[in-house]
Amino acid sequence: MNLPVSARIKDNGILEIGGCDAAELAAEFGTPLYVIDESTVVKKCRQYNDSLKKHYPDSLVIFACKAFCAAGILKLVHEQGLGVDVSTSGELYTALKGSCDTNKLFFHGNNKSVSEIAFGIKSGVGTFIADNTDEIRMISDEALRQGSEVKVMLRINPGVEAHTHDYIRTGMTDSKFGISKEDALKAVSLLKSLKGLEFAGLHSHIGSQIFEKQSFCAEIDVLAELASQIKKSLGLDCASLDLGGGIGIRYTSQDEDPCIEDFVECMAVRLKENCRRHKLKEPRLILEPGRSIIAEAGVTLYEAGAVKEIPGIRKYVLVDGGMADNPRPILYQAKYEAVVAGKASQKPQETYTIAGKACESGDILIKDIKLPKIERGDIIAVLCTGAYNYSMASNYNRLPRPAVVAVRDGRPRLIVKRETNEDLARNDL
Repeated sequence: MNLPVSARIKDNGILEIGGCDAAELAAEFGTPLYVIDESTVVKKCRQYNDSLKKHYPDSLVIFACKAFCAAGILKLVHEQGLGVDVSTSGELYTALKGSCDTNKLFFHGNNKSVSEIAFGIKSGVGTFIADNTDEIRMISDEALRQGSEVKVMLRINPGVEAHTHDYIRTGMTDSKFGISKEDALKAVSLLKSLKGLEFAGLHSHIGSQIFEKQSFCAEIDVLAELASQIKKSLGLDCASLDLGGGIGIRYTSQDEDPCIEDFVECMAVRLKENCRRHKLKEPRLILEPGRSIIAEAGVTLYEAGAVKEIPGIRKYVLVDGGMADNPRPILYQAKYEAVVAGKASQKPQETYTIAGKACESGDILIKDIKLPKIERGDIIAVLCTGAYNYSMASNYNRLPRPAVVAVRDGRPRLIVKRETNEDLARNDL
């Protein structure tokens, strides 16, 4: 099983995360509860930074905050020297609240509003990633209105199909994201012609939960070829190439366990080869990891309720959360592993299906997992829930979203308060 780096299972079966007893965390802060191991986040940030320093020093790592956007987490990654990519005014506001370096903020999004662009420029966002030609014009208009010079990269749709779930592929030809590689030259020409803009390079993102290095190599080939065309036709250098994120993580024991440095080295070598082939100045290399930094740091704690057996078919254990705090299983058929926090050293005795409390038959967190005998009140810890669980949580069935606690060196730190029923009705008229 893939536990956070600071987690351990003691001889008496107690699960500790960051030196904190998981059951005691549940008792103090309530359940469901998102627990984030700070040591895992720091380790992953350093793996990216160290790998790039070794294989491609002119580089920058920026955290894809859509994976987990809370001021406390963004402050933590900022302290590790990472930038942050944001795609809405809400994410930008949170990054500013987290004291992130505005020069290292990258504003994404495939349909930025005028007000979002204005807020980004006023806030001093370092670079905008333009998704389409309309947006290029909008950024120029607002830059002129504010008397600013704005760095703009273009998001390119490279036509690269990564082998992952259809809903998290973003780089194939038929996608809502980016400018097609066939139209890229015209888009750069437009950007060059408009006032208030500085062409800062090319961006691409081909999807998430990718285990094949070849997909990233194909992406680099496309972007380097475009950079060569831009240099020859328009005389512009691509100061930066942003390859997005997408490196997979091991959710279950059946998954591969990708090595961050192996991926970084592969990308660095391929980019250098392309620069030599096309006689290009080596650009700054930007990577945008999200899941691979935060996913394994997260554990969600639930309290077991009723155990319900359908003879000869299935035994359900019902928990006090589910699709409202983790929609990934019902959206993507995502797989997870779990332990019983106070019985983690015991041998599995029963096969359970862990089901949530939402009024949906599909609200199943884990199907058919072998665990020690579960009784009402046991704390079940679902692993690798740091990415996209808190970010995609909802109030379905009017359920309050859970609290978030960061743990390190035996100290829990509340970084997001649990919502209350009053919070749910606050905006009702």
